[in-house]
Amino acid sequence: MSVKNKVRFTASRIAFVAMFTALAFAVSFLHFPIFPAVPFLELDFSNVFFMIEGFIFGPVETLVSIAAKELLCLLKTSSGGVGELANFIMSAAYIIVPSVAYRFAKGRWVVLLFLLIGCEVQVGSSFLVNRYITFPFYGIAEMFMEVWPFVIYFNIIKSVAISVIVFFVYKPLSRFIKSVSAKFSG
Repeated sequence: MSVKNKVRFTASRIAFVAMFTALAFAVSFLHFPIFPAVPFLELDFSNVFFMIEGFIFGPVETLVSIAAKELLCLLKTSSGGVGELANFIMSAAYIIVPSVAYRFAKGRWVVLLFLLIGCEVQVGSSFLVNRYITFPFYGIAEMFMEVWPFVIYFNIIKSVAISVIVFFVYKPLSRFIKSVSAKFSG
């Protein structure tokens, strides 16, 4: 095992990854529609935890958390796993650019820029995932042509709302996690 992997997978980091996964899973039960015309587009805030985790620990740990959360969601699914696959793809698309870029540049304005890029990537990926995976699976592919503007607006609202929350809570939470982690690894 390389030195880098030993640092990445310490007991405290694994515990935090598990905590972020559990929090995201719990929050995924609190979902609600924002457009009455398309009630199946439901907003939840589980990606708040994944984006914070991505900034603190990096993309690898976050992708593991997203996968673990979606595997847990399989226990309560009615989509045969298609909804979970779609959520994994869209969450990963939102998280990956900011969490990778943050490794190379830091600062509040840089974070804001990365979050905006993440929003754009998530909106684009959600359009494609809904068009080619989700709607066809449910046998309503032709309906997508009627509701695609709602899909775009919904994902803009969702990703921006999550980004605003992350922007304001990331730094204080990051300091707390790093201080707690240092106590257990030292």
